[in-house]
Amino acid sequence: MGFDYSKLTDNEIIEKIVAKEDGAMEYMIKKYGGLVKKEVRTMYLMGAETEDLTQEGMIGLFKAIRDFEPEKGNAFSTFATICVRGQIKTAVTASNRKKHKPLNYYISIYAEPDDEGYNLIDIEAEEGESNPEVLVLAKEQKSDLRKRIEEVLSSYEKKVIDLYLEGLSYADIGARLGKTEKSVNNALQRIRGKLSK
Repeated sequence: MGFDYSKLTDNEIIEKIVAKEDGAMEYMIKKYGGLVKKEVRTMYLMGAETEDLTQEGMIGLFKAIRDFEPEKGNAFSTFATICVRGQIKTAVTASNRKKHKPLNYYISIYAEPDDEGYNLIDIEAEEGESNPEVLVLAKEQKSDLRKRIEEVLSSYEKKVIDLYLEGLSYADIGARLGKTEKSVNNALQRIRGKLSK
């Protein structure tokens, strides 16, 4: 049977963690796991699972435990909340940056081959060739790909994706189309699902 850390203050448990006492870190993680879950519920990261945000929150909790200085007189719970919230917000901000959008919304160039056995990577590789037949086929396949994308999106989704690709925020897209940010978010989720097929 292990030591009962519930009788200690947070500061005392932090001291035991610094002293590398087995069980102290595990106890703090369990004790403040609810804080992480609470903070995760207040955030939303498009395309990410709750588990991803929870991991970010746990990283924030680890940092709080590592960096907490009891001698400054602050409560650990307050410091942990700030660290967890900051880590999650940083993850959300990073995921929403334009430079990450191609990673979040992509069509694989290695996707299933079309009827003729080509996938997009084959088409791109062959375009460098001088064989006129290959060049004509490549252009036709690209045109077919664009046409299929046009066919699967609704007119609203086409407007949303056009504005999104121009770099507008959800709020700006919603304002232009007379919709809420949630509506724009839902449309982008649908688009992502349709294009991933």
